Amino acid sequence: MKFHSGEIAVQERAGVRDIANDVGEGIVEHLPPGVIQFLERRQMAVIGTIDSRGRVWASVVTGDPGFIEAVDDRTLRIAAQVSPGDPLVGNLTTEGHVALFAPDFVSSRRVRVNGRGVIKDGAIFITTDEVYGNCRRYLQERIFAGTRRTRAPEQAASAGSALTASQQEQISRADTFFIATDKPERGADVSHKGGNPGFVRVLDAHLIAFPDYNGNSMFNTLGNLTDNPRAGLLFIDFDSGATLQLTGRASIDWSPERVRTFAGAERVIDFALEQVIDNPTGFPLIAKFRQFSRNNPKD
Repeated sequence: MKFHSGEIAVQERAGVRDIANDVGEGIVEHLPPGVIQFLERRQMAVIGTIDSRGRVWASVVTGDPGFIEAVDDRTLRIAAQVSPGDPLVGNLTTEGHVALFAPDFVSSRRVRVNGRGVIKDGAIFITTDEVYGNCRRYLQERIFAGTRRTRAPEQAASAGSALTASQQEQISRADTFFIATDKPERGADVSHKGGNPGFVRVLDAHLIAFPDYNGNSMFNTLGNLTDNPRAGLLFIDFDSGATLQLTGRASIDWSPERVRTFAGAERVIDFALEQVIDNPTGFPLIAKFRQFSRNNPKD
């Protein structure tokens, strides 16, 4: 079966079950040649993992083209340095659920890989269970232009249980973030969310909200959240290179009154923070903004 019970429940409530079945035909277990070529040209990917407490995290990894390579049509090897303080290394010390999201910010193409992963011999190995393309909408166009200089060593990653004023400001002006989720009996998933700056709202130091726009109708993220509210969010400041990794619990608000408060939304997601990791040097690539996605809803 392509979809699990949570995904089917959301598809049925949204009235898109038939569409989802058609789109789901594109999900395969192996890495097709075109996907391999795409992944091996990437300079960044987002990886979702689960820690020993069941919390979900989204992490960014970067490298020169070729840092992601296919060992065979069911195995990826990722030779990437992980930022100090990132939970990814500890989460993959033993094999566990893992998801990978690889975007091309110019063509708006992206690939998702879900399966099981482990770190061995200094690299991340992923055995694939699901491989498929993703909805092209809401991805802002950016071009990578080299690697930024490493900042002073005193700017190390820090952890907290509430959002500081500067962290709230970074989230409030974001036009892009990534969300990782997990269905314990099935596997992890990573997806992308995008919109005009301000589409993510900070409600207080522990709670944010964001809209769910029309997408590919598979509802992998919301389906996982239906069965398991744990989620990990990743915000990248593409100008400074700072990253925020949030882990907590998310819920879906279907009420029409709430939905109308977000332009273009079909649902609203509330995210309650448990922990945030703030890394001033978490994203080493220089990314030049070109334009917003033409699919972004207008206010």
